[in-house]
Amino acid sequence: MTAEAPMTHDLDRRAVVLAIAALPAFTAVSSAIAQPAATGSIHDFDFFVGSWAVHHRRLKKRLAGNDDWEEFEGTTTCRSLLGGVVNLNESFARRAGGPSSGLGLRAFDAKTGVWADWYLSGSDPLRLDAPGLGRFENGVGTFLSDDTFEGRPIKVRGRFTSLSPDLAQWEQAFSPDGGATWETNWLMRYSRTA
Repeated sequence: MTAEAPMTHDLDRRAVVLAIAALPAFTAVSSAIAQPAATGSIHDFDFFVGSWAVHHRRLKKRLAGNDDWEEFEGTTTCRSLLGGVVNLNESFARRAGGPSSGLGLRAFDAKTGVWADWYLSGSDPLRLDAPGLGRFENGVGTFLSDDTFEGRPIKVRGRFTSLSPDLAQWEQAFSPDGGATWETNWLMRYSRTA
Protein backbone atom coordinates (compact mmCIF):
# COMPACT_ATOMS: atom_id res chain seq x y z
CA MET A 1 0.00 0.00 0.00
CA THR A 2 1.78 3.08 -1.19
CA ALA A 3 -0.15 6.32 -1.32
CA GLU A 4 1.99 9.23 -2.51
CA ALA A 5 -0.19 11.83 -4.25
CA PRO A 6 -1.47 15.33 -3.58
CA MET A 7 -4.56 15.34 -1.41
CA THR A 8 -7.95 16.06 -2.92
CA HIS A 9 -11.26 15.98 -1.16
CA ASP A 10 -13.35 14.72 -4.07
CA LEU A 11 -13.37 11.12 -5.14
CA ASP A 12 -11.85 10.89 -8.61
CA ARG A 13 -14.56 9.34 -10.80
CA ARG A 14 -11.92 7.73 -13.01
CA ALA A 15 -10.53 5.90 -9.98
CA VAL A 16 -13.97 4.59 -9.00
CA VAL A 17 -14.70 3.49 -12.57
CA LEU A 18 -11.33 1.73 -12.78
CA ALA A 19 -11.89 -0.02 -9.46
CA ILE A 20 -15.40 -1.15 -10.36
CA ALA A 21 -14.14 -2.35 -13.75
CA ALA A 22 -11.93 -4.82 -11.87
CA LEU A 23 -14.93 -6.53 -10.23
CA PRO A 24 -15.49 -9.09 -13.05
CA ALA A 25 -11.86 -10.23 -12.71
CA PHE A 26 -12.39 -10.68 -8.96
CA THR A 27 -15.43 -12.88 -9.58
CA ALA A 28 -13.44 -15.07 -11.98
CA VAL A 29 -10.49 -15.35 -9.56
CA SER A 30 -12.58 -16.01 -6.45
CA SER A 31 -14.68 -18.63 -8.26
CA ALA A 32 -11.55 -20.47 -9.42
CA ILE A 33 -10.19 -20.84 -5.87
CA ALA A 34 -11.35 -23.92 -3.99
CA GLN A 35 -13.38 -22.52 -1.11
CA PRO A 36 -15.39 -24.11 1.68
CA ALA A 37 -19.08 -23.30 1.90
CA ALA A 38 -19.81 -19.57 1.86
CA THR A 39 -19.55 -18.19 5.38
CA GLY A 40 -18.97 -14.48 4.77
CA SER A 41 -21.57 -11.76 4.86
CA ILE A 42 -22.15 -8.44 3.16
CA HIS A 43 -22.20 -7.07 6.71
CA ASP A 44 -18.60 -8.07 7.55
CA PHE A 45 -17.32 -4.52 6.94
CA ASP A 46 -20.25 -2.66 8.54
CA PHE A 47 -17.96 -1.81 11.50
CA PHE A 48 -15.77 0.26 9.14
CA VAL A 49 -18.49 2.57 7.80
CA GLY A 50 -18.05 6.17 8.97
CA SER A 51 -15.28 8.71 9.46
CA TRP A 52 -12.01 7.94 11.21
CA ALA A 53 -8.76 9.54 12.34
CA VAL A 54 -5.88 7.22 11.45
CA HIS A 55 -2.51 6.76 13.15
CA HIS A 56 -0.06 5.09 10.76
CA ARG A 57 3.05 3.17 11.78
CA ARG A 58 5.03 2.11 8.69
CA LEU A 59 8.32 0.23 8.55
CA LYS A 60 10.85 2.37 6.64
CA LYS A 61 12.68 -0.59 5.05
CA ARG A 62 10.83 -3.80 4.34
CA LEU A 63 12.27 -7.32 4.47
CA ALA A 64 15.64 -5.91 5.53
CA GLY A 65 15.76 -6.83 9.23
CA ASN A 66 14.94 -3.20 9.96
CA ASP A 67 13.12 -1.89 13.05
CA ASP A 68 12.95 1.81 12.10
CA TRP A 69 9.34 2.99 11.90
CA GLU A 70 7.79 6.11 10.37
CA GLU A 71 4.69 7.42 12.16
CA PHE A 72 2.17 9.86 10.71
CA GLU A 73 -1.49 10.85 10.88
CA GLY A 74 -4.36 10.69 8.43
CA THR A 75 -8.09 10.40 7.95
CA THR A 76 -10.43 8.05 6.14
CA THR A 77 -14.11 8.00 5.30
CA CYS A 78 -15.75 4.68 4.54
CA ARG A 79 -19.12 3.88 3.04
CA SER A 80 -21.06 0.82 1.99
CA LEU A 81 -22.36 0.62 -1.59
CA LEU A 82 -24.59 -1.71 -3.60
CA GLY A 83 -26.44 -2.91 -0.50
CA GLY A 84 -23.22 -3.93 1.25
CA VAL A 85 -21.61 -5.84 -1.63
CA VAL A 86 -19.01 -3.05 -1.95
CA ASN A 87 -17.15 -1.26 0.82
CA LEU A 88 -15.16 1.82 -0.21
CA ASN A 89 -12.93 4.16 1.77
CA GLU A 90 -11.08 7.31 0.72
CA SER A 91 -7.94 8.05 2.74
CA PHE A 92 -5.63 11.02 3.20
CA ALA A 93 -2.34 11.05 5.08
CA ARG A 94 0.20 13.69 6.10
CA ARG A 95 3.66 12.18 5.76
CA ALA A 96 6.99 13.92 6.22
CA GLY A 97 7.54 13.76 2.44
CA GLY A 98 4.16 15.38 1.71
CA PRO A 99 0.48 14.53 1.62
CA SER A 100 -0.83 11.33 0.07
CA SER A 101 -4.20 9.86 -0.84
CA GLY A 102 -5.71 6.54 -1.80
CA LEU A 103 -8.83 4.49 -2.21
CA GLY A 104 -9.56 1.14 -0.55
CA LEU A 105 -12.10 -1.02 -2.34
CA ARG A 106 -13.56 -4.26 -1.08
CA ALA A 107 -16.18 -6.41 -2.84
CA PHE A 108 -18.07 -9.47 -1.60
CA ASP A 109 -18.82 -12.56 -3.72
CA ALA A 110 -21.87 -14.16 -2.09
CA LYS A 111 -21.40 -17.37 -4.11
CA THR A 112 -18.04 -18.12 -2.49
CA GLY A 113 -18.28 -16.08 0.73
CA VAL A 114 -15.01 -14.39 -0.26
CA TRP A 115 -14.11 -10.71 -0.05
CA ALA A 116 -11.60 -9.08 -2.40
CA ASP A 117 -9.53 -6.14 -1.16
CA TRP A 118 -7.85 -3.70 -3.58
CA TYR A 119 -5.92 -0.48 -3.03
CA LEU A 120 -5.68 2.34 -5.53
CA SER A 121 -2.97 4.93 -4.90
CA GLY A 122 -3.63 8.55 -5.76
CA SER A 123 -0.07 8.68 -7.10
CA ASP A 124 -0.69 5.83 -9.59
CA PRO A 125 -4.44 5.87 -10.33
CA LEU A 126 -4.24 3.68 -13.44
CA ARG A 127 -2.67 0.71 -11.63
CA LEU A 128 -4.86 -1.76 -9.79
CA ASP A 129 -3.06 -4.88 -8.54
CA ALA A 130 -4.61 -8.31 -8.06
CA PRO A 131 -6.80 -8.22 -4.95
CA GLY A 132 -6.12 -9.82 -1.62
CA LEU A 133 -8.76 -12.53 -1.18
CA GLY A 134 -10.14 -13.65 2.14
CA ARG A 135 -12.88 -13.71 4.72
CA PHE A 136 -13.61 -12.93 8.36
CA GLU A 137 -13.16 -15.45 11.15
CA ASN A 138 -13.72 -14.56 14.81
CA GLY A 139 -13.93 -10.84 13.94
CA VAL A 140 -10.67 -10.72 11.95
CA GLY A 141 -10.66 -10.39 8.17
CA THR A 142 -7.53 -11.91 6.60
CA PHE A 143 -6.70 -11.28 2.93
CA LEU A 144 -3.85 -12.90 0.98
CA SER A 145 -2.28 -12.16 -2.40
CA ASP A 146 0.88 -12.86 -4.36
CA ASP A 147 3.09 -9.95 -5.39
CA THR A 148 6.73 -9.02 -5.97
CA PHE A 149 8.96 -6.82 -3.83
CA GLU A 150 12.30 -5.58 -5.12
CA GLY A 151 12.17 -8.19 -7.88
CA ARG A 152 11.41 -11.23 -5.72
CA PRO A 153 8.08 -13.01 -5.20
CA ILE A 154 6.33 -12.44 -1.90
CA LYS A 155 3.01 -13.15 -0.26
CA VAL A 156 1.08 -10.18 1.12
CA ARG A 157 -1.30 -10.46 4.06
CA GLY A 158 -3.75 -7.75 5.08
CA ARG A 159 -5.82 -7.98 8.26
CA PHE A 160 -8.82 -5.92 9.31
CA THR A 161 -9.96 -6.06 12.93
CA SER A 162 -12.79 -4.28 14.73
CA LEU A 163 -11.43 -3.66 18.23
CA SER A 164 -14.53 -1.86 19.54
CA PRO A 165 -17.32 0.28 18.05
CA ASP A 166 -14.88 3.22 17.94
CA LEU A 167 -11.53 1.50 17.28
CA ALA A 168 -10.33 -0.61 14.36
CA GLN A 169 -7.01 -1.75 12.98
CA TRP A 170 -5.52 -2.75 9.64
CA GLU A 171 -2.11 -4.31 9.28
CA GLN A 172 -0.02 -5.44 6.35
CA ALA A 173 2.68 -8.13 6.38
CA PHE A 174 5.03 -9.56 3.74
CA SER A 175 6.36 -13.12 3.54
CA PRO A 176 9.42 -13.87 1.38
CA ASP A 177 9.20 -17.63 2.06
CA GLY A 178 5.73 -18.65 0.91
CA GLY A 179 3.99 -17.82 4.18
CA ALA A 180 6.34 -19.63 6.58
CA THR A 181 7.33 -16.33 8.24
CA TRP A 182 5.75 -12.87 8.11
CA GLU A 183 7.09 -9.35 8.66
CA THR A 184 4.46 -6.78 9.63
CA ASN A 185 5.38 -3.54 7.87
CA TRP A 186 2.36 -1.26 8.22
CA LEU A 187 -0.15 -0.74 11.02
CA MET A 188 -3.10 1.63 10.83
CA ARG A 189 -5.06 2.31 14.03
CA TYR A 190 -8.48 3.87 13.38
CA SER A 191 -10.33 6.03 15.92
CA ARG A 192 -13.91 6.91 14.98
CA THR A 193 -14.63 10.63 14.56
CA ALA A 194 -18.24 10.45 13.30
